[in-house]
Amino acid sequence: MKLYHASNCIIESPDVYHSRELLDFGKGFYLTSLADQARKYSQRFLFRGDKAYLNHYVLDDDFSAYNVKEFTTYDEEWLDFVAACRAGKPTELYDIVSGGIADDKVFNTIDLYFSGNISKTEALERLAFIHPNHQICITKQDVIGKSLHFIEAEEIK
Repeated sequence: MKLYHASNCIIESPDVYHSRELLDFGKGFYLTSLADQARKYSQRFLFRGDKAYLNHYVLDDDFSAYNVKEFTTYDEEWLDFVAACRAGKPTELYDIVSGGIADDKVFNTIDLYFSGNISKTEALERLAFIHPNHQICITKQDVIGKSLHFIEAEEIK
């Protein structure tokens, strides 16, 4: 599977240790299968006056040795998992988590839910109309070492 990671630097040897805490799927190395999504995300580095790179990887297709969680929709299970991860609450430990990203459109809804301004039901009703984009979070360094392979980095101008 071809994957992309936008950054202000070339990342030939990614790791989970430099990840921020309290992200959608917890601490890990985040990628996407959507090149356009990664290119769009890379613009934030250019806006800051920094360089921007689109790092290209291949992830082995055999996940049989890993504990994988895949969210295919913005549903209650996804919302509860993201809420727990963003609050730093323990969740089931997965090696790889895949699903929709809480981008600006989605984040506005989940922020209203997290703050108690809308109910879970209303949040889920709003999310039902948004087509999920894509992110993969690799949470274990050994998965990166064994199954994620750097291909190239492309500078974004």
